[in-house]
Amino acid sequence: MHTIKDNPILKREIMMDHYESPRNFQLSNDSFYRQIHVYSQSCQDDIHLQILINKDIIEDVRFEGKACVIATAATSIMTELIKGCSIKQANEIIENYFAMINQKEYDENLLKEAVALETIGKQANRISCATLSWNGLKELLNENEKKQSESNKN
Repeated sequence: MHTIKDNPILKREIMMDHYESPRNFQLSNDSFYRQIHVYSQSCQDDIHLQILINKDIIEDVRFEGKACVIATAATSIMTELIKGCSIKQANEIIENYFAMINQKEYDENLLKEAVALETIGKQANRISCATLSWNGLKELLNENEKKQSESNKN
């Protein structure tokens, strides 16, 4: 059975599909969403990312902005992967994604369509595009964890 990894044409189709029709591409006005603005110093990538966490579940993920094919596709795929996940599951997906980008072992089944980005790590100048919103997500989850531990102390 062929996987996404083995099919460069399918990889390109996935990337272009997420670039041309990004999923979860609209910000919410709901004040319960946590938001971060991530952008690249070296290229056009400029993304606003939002997550809605209820208890321990990421109920929603949204984004808006202008970015290259890789950054847009990586963000769109990310929003689909982590929506509905627990924070623990999301962190596991994030860990595997960065392992993949860094050309290390990762769980292909966990990353699903994100595997389309698996060769990006071989292109040093594209790594920031593929990881921009993922780093933003990590920051939002870390912020959430800090707030949770502070409110548990009180």
